[in-house]
Amino acid sequence: YNRIKKAPNKTFVPRTVLIGGKAAPGYHMAKMIIKLITSVGNVVNNDPIVGDRLKVIYLENYRVSLAEKVIPASDLSEQISTAGTEASGTGNMKFMLNGALTIGTMDGANVEMAEEAGEENLFIFGMRVEDVEALDKKGYNAGEYYDKLPELRQAVDQISSGHFSPKEPELFKDVVNMLMHHDRFKVFADFETYIKSQDKVSELYKNSKEWTKMVIKNIANSGKFSSDRTIKDYAREIWGVEPSDVKIPPPNEPKP
Repeated sequence: YNRIKKAPNKTFVPRTVLIGGKAAPGYHMAKMIIKLITSVGNVVNNDPIVGDRLKVIYLENYRVSLAEKVIPASDLSEQISTAGTEASGTGNMKFMLNGALTIGTMDGANVEMAEEAGEENLFIFGMRVEDVEALDKKGYNAGEYYDKLPELRQAVDQISSGHFSPKEPELFKDVVNMLMHHDRFKVFADFETYIKSQDKVSELYKNSKEWTKMVIKNIANSGKFSSDRTIKDYAREIWGVEPSDVKIPPPNEPKP
């Protein structure tokens, strides 16, 4: 958004950013993050300078029936949890199976996906688990990143100054306070590599042939994530049972 505003005549790869998620009734910070997403969307989506080059959409009541539409339609899957937090579920695998490329950290199932498709066929960025542990020992200071990264500082200042909530300038003060002083996920530490990785995404997307090659490699190497393979592994490794030829009749058929 800020890059488009700064250089409106420059060519940008158009993006529609879809964000889905829910907040538990008592989870104040999660609710404020959702409010921030919708507030950013209200500003970005109605800015005539930005136009159709960037849209921000929050998917209300994200659920399976909505995922069935969104996942096959997506070009890029963002799986950006901090390494070691194991925050990704199986959604990233569904995106991979349906032909979306992944931009993500080496966390959760992203690690397995990189093992199968090759790290060069994903847009991997950010700290690894050992980097996070080293930063924990050293001590994470969000202010260091705020001071040295102009684009990050601009974004944080816009949130804290009410740029996205002009009628309530202090609406997001809790979000900014958390990011600056109490962020256990250390998101500022991954910001610079995330932005560089997104630049790589835009560059590759301009070359449809190379993008499609990478998509095909991802789909072709996603077989491991089939539910059939998963259940077989569960059966053998956890339940200690092997497949048999015994046919179980459907419930509507009388038993012999």
